[in-house]
Amino acid sequence: MTRQMTGAKMIVQALIDQGVDTVFGYPGGAVLPIYDEIFQQNHIKHVLVRHEQGAVHAAEGYARSTGKPGVALVTSGPGATNAVTGLTDALMDSIPIVVLTGQVPSFMIGSDAFQEADTVGITRPCTKHNWLVKETDNLSSTIHEAFHIATSGRPGPVLIDIPKDVQFANGSYTPKTTSTSHYQPQLKGDMEAITELVEALEQAERPVFYTGGGVINSGPAASQLLRELVEGTGFPITSTLMGLGSYPASGDKWLGMLGMHGLYEANMAMHGCDLMINIGARFDDRITGVVDKFSPNSKKAHIDIDPSSINKIIRVDIPIMGDVAHVLEDLLKVWKSRGRKTNSAAVAKWWKQIDEWRAVNCLKFEQKGAVIKPQHALARLEALTKEHDRYITTEVGQHQMWAAQYLNFEDPNRWMTSGGLGTMGYGFPASVGVQMAHPEALVINVAGEASWLMNMQELGTAMQYGLPVKQFILNNERLGMVRQWQELLHGERYSSSWSESLPDFVKLAEAFGAKGILCSDPADLDEAIMEMINHDGPVLFDCLVEKHENCFPMIPSGKAHNEMIMGDVDTQTAIDAEGKVLV
Repeated sequence: MTRQMTGAKMIVQALIDQGVDTVFGYPGGAVLPIYDEIFQQNHIKHVLVRHEQGAVHAAEGYARSTGKPGVALVTSGPGATNAVTGLTDALMDSIPIVVLTGQVPSFMIGSDAFQEADTVGITRPCTKHNWLVKETDNLSSTIHEAFHIATSGRPGPVLIDIPKDVQFANGSYTPKTTSTSHYQPQLKGDMEAITELVEALEQAERPVFYTGGGVINSGPAASQLLRELVEGTGFPITSTLMGLGSYPASGDKWLGMLGMHGLYEANMAMHGCDLMINIGARFDDRITGVVDKFSPNSKKAHIDIDPSSINKIIRVDIPIMGDVAHVLEDLLKVWKSRGRKTNSAAVAKWWKQIDEWRAVNCLKFEQKGAVIKPQHALARLEALTKEHDRYITTEVGQHQMWAAQYLNFEDPNRWMTSGGLGTMGYGFPASVGVQMAHPEALVINVAGEASWLMNMQELGTAMQYGLPVKQFILNNERLGMVRQWQELLHGERYSSSWSESLPDFVKLAEAFGAKGILCSDPADLDEAIMEMINHDGPVLFDCLVEKHENCFPMIPSGKAHNEMIMGDVDTQTAIDAEGKVLV
């Protein structure tokens, strides 16, 4: 049944019908009718961020930690352009968000009006789909369609641009139940291809599961099916940065993360396997490195719901288009019906080789002296928080890679990081979104001082809404990853990779009314971390760490997975083409 109402009221009603409980936004002239409607209802909570980029990243954090779409609301012109970074971040990492932008009145579009921008044109390359709604009668059905597209198939960001006169005008509201969509992604995989993959599983001598964010995006069932498949076959499993948590880090088949800063055993297994089963990953460059050197002697299978991702970068032998959960369900049924067979003798021999690689202990470090090593800081953070109901976000840089290496995730949706775009400033507002979704949980943003400063203003948001987010800053007074690359690749010419003017983070926290903690002594670290955990409000933890520590293992540019550089206490260790350690 349709009802008559204003466009602004339609927007709020459509969000309610879609089950939205939280909107992250920043008001402005072109969205004031919507804000007026938000003021007059109690179903949706609005979170006033301090910057539109923060609104979109907060929506991403909300979405990634809940599996539900996040929603952001910003005004026209600069409000919309400030949202572009978050939209692109969500597109690269397949995060379902709906961004509503105000626009100047429709009769003024194209006149260079105050705070006018071609929002649809600007955001077309960085959204899954976008709309400019010029008729109020089309508004509610467009919003329902937007949620469907954002959450179906390969998830992603969508944007709806709404002129101010459309918000004021009356029109017919279309309920969610009556909306239809021509966008119906294929969920079930081809059974012939699935059977072919089962045959490959049965015969493989050196198999490896290579998993990505698509497992998590497919929902909790996909992670459970993946775990059943891994335990049933006994095959090793590794993951991209985005897929951490889909298989438990405590599992004995877990090889850790692979890729540029992945673990030695994971990268060596990827290089040496004879069957690679890619489940929900997109073969990005941080995983593959040089394409023609990537897993050179393997048969390759790829399960992905996005047909454009299959054979885009790596040619595969067994392509299976479909939703991860649906495909894994059918794969398990076929494998079980054929007797649950594997080449167990060969796989046992493969595990002996993997155990030799594990014994290298590529994440080994030694905490000595009076300066905190960043690895030690994260190892202690892991030890002291692992029993909590914990969610981790990160900024981007060395600290992000160390967090992926030293923090362990047992479940999906517990790890929020900017993978594809590598957005500095992502982690703090994302932690705000996660904390809004999980008010009783321990939410920690692992940050570098440079990255954290990019959206430091969101400390005001955390204080206003009483969000006890913990900002754990590994402060090396450097743009750490930039400095590392300059050391290794640019003759130690450290061009603009440090700041000569950093704030006193404790005083900065106190200026916002938050708690600041400074720790520089390894002997004080545990006590300081516990003080952070036990404080019931926002905390800014300034952990002063070794300034010139490098993040290893590392696959240098242009090298294969079996040509890694590793850190071994105080020496750099190289690996030759046969995988032997060269000290």
